[in-house]
Amino acid sequence: MKTNGVVRKIDELGRIVIPMEFRNTLDLNARDSIQISLEDGRIILSKVMDSCIFCGSRDKLKSYRGKLVCGRCAADVKKKL
Repeated sequence: MKTNGVVRKIDELGRIVIPMEFRNTLDLNARDSIQISLEDGRIILSKVMDSCIFCGSRDKLKSYRGKLVCGRCAADVKKKL
């Protein structure tokens, strides 16, 4: 893994600022969801990509009661109801 020497301090509330160059590279914007995990003593931040709750597809998503569903799964559910 490449490091580029960016150092940030943790503030009193436990927050850090992700450098703008990283946010731009990963297309991170205000209110985007980030997954935080631990791996071999490292904190890993990953952008959460929106996907269908049933099949994981990221195509043609629609929100239903706060959950994302793709068109194909929505049609399948509709047929079974």
